[in-house]
Amino acid sequence: MDRKNVVIVGGGITGLSAAYHLQKKVKAAKLPIDITLVEGSDRLGGRIHTVKKDGFTIEKGPDSLLARKPAAMALAEELGISDQVKRNSTGQSFMLIKDRLHKMPKGAYMGVPKEVGPLLRSNSFTLSGKLRGLMDLVKPKKKSKEDESLGHFMRRRFGDQIVDNQIDPLLSGIHSGDLDQMSLQAIYPVFGEMEQEYGSVMKGLNKTMPKPAKNKKAKPAQGQFFSFTNGLQTLVHALEASLDSVEIIRGNKVNHMEKKEAGYHLLLDSGEVLTADFVLSAVPHTQVPGMLSKHQPLQELYNIPATSTANVVLAFDEKQIKRDLDGTGFLVTRNSNYRITACTWAHRKWEGTAPAGKALLRCYVGKPSDQDIVKASDQTLVDTVLKDLNKVMKVKGQPLFYEVTRFIDARPQYHTGHLELVRRVRDYVAANLPNLELIGSSYDGTGLPDCIEHGQKGADLALEALT
Repeated sequence: MDRKNVVIVGGGITGLSAAYHLQKKVKAAKLPIDITLVEGSDRLGGRIHTVKKDGFTIEKGPDSLLARKPAAMALAEELGISDQVKRNSTGQSFMLIKDRLHKMPKGAYMGVPKEVGPLLRSNSFTLSGKLRGLMDLVKPKKKSKEDESLGHFMRRRFGDQIVDNQIDPLLSGIHSGDLDQMSLQAIYPVFGEMEQEYGSVMKGLNKTMPKPAKNKKAKPAQGQFFSFTNGLQTLVHALEASLDSVEIIRGNKVNHMEKKEAGYHLLLDSGEVLTADFVLSAVPHTQVPGMLSKHQPLQELYNIPATSTANVVLAFDEKQIKRDLDGTGFLVTRNSNYRITACTWAHRKWEGTAPAGKALLRCYVGKPSDQDIVKASDQTLVDTVLKDLNKVMKVKGQPLFYEVTRFIDARPQYHTGHLELVRRVRDYVAANLPNLELIGSSYDGTGLPDCIEHGQKGADLALEALT
């Protein structure tokens, strides 16, 4: 077998996962395959970026991995860093509904009610709102199999009040999007499947979700998320250190890619040309049409929207927070008069994040209806966040320091019809650009564990094609 070349474009978590998985398989089978990873910026890891400052551990991007998705934990174990794993604290979190904090209700999954008792006892809804929510137990299931928005689905099952005050802040916050445009089939098909199988989302959740332990001596519940003692970038550093057989090119973007009779030519910013027998594109979808400009059908990728968000981290002395709140943070309903969408009390959510006597708050801005705020100056963003926080927490004075991180057009949105759009694009690629795969958060799932799986599947596809 002649030597083959695989080029991975993009050094975020998807590209790193692909490189790691491919290298592992190539070494195990002693295959004559060379691997190159090309990253346009000077650092690997994409949106994962941990910094240390004055004893604080600051996540400028995502702060955790979802534990129930096994790919991330399995990777940590393979890399030998599972002993550095830490779980989030399971303290009380809140919903901010029109200037008033309400405890996040028990008996819910991802904000979706699953138990009657907690819903009826909640002070977040009126009696009519609660009764409308319970209609999910008796409303007939949808007959059509056409995709619908997640918002339309949830409003149909639970009514507007529960959606606006509980479901929307959580799910829209996770995806930095508009619940009434998100695709049910692309993002949470499980809810639609529950409706079809059980006739009710609540019934489906009760049948499929594990029941809480009734034994009073049972171990305390673990947090649903995990990170590492020295921050999430521990995973990136471990992946990078493991890639001893991978050529890594940083600070050199792929400008153009062309299919040749034998493989691909990739033109870099530097003028260098790489050749590849197989290409894994792990960059955002917005970069693909430019790299493959001769292929007009790929312009359809521009129809996948992307939102912008900003992460504002503020450090304080604890005594500066005059109205302290016993919890790990709060989500803001979209119908409230606030520009922040959420606030995490990182010093309470993650042990060791701040020195003793200090507080670290992470706030987020950039609702789909408020995108301009992301482009404001750092000081404007800090002032905006402090103004909103003072309506809730009474913060005295200026922060000890702040860190502002912007993600411009960085959060792909899976609107209704997303799966069909991706299918059309991939059908075109399969027919016209063999040995090229589009992988990453733009297509099949946006969470970090999802991206790890995307990389693994991409590596398997490359091996299948070349061996």
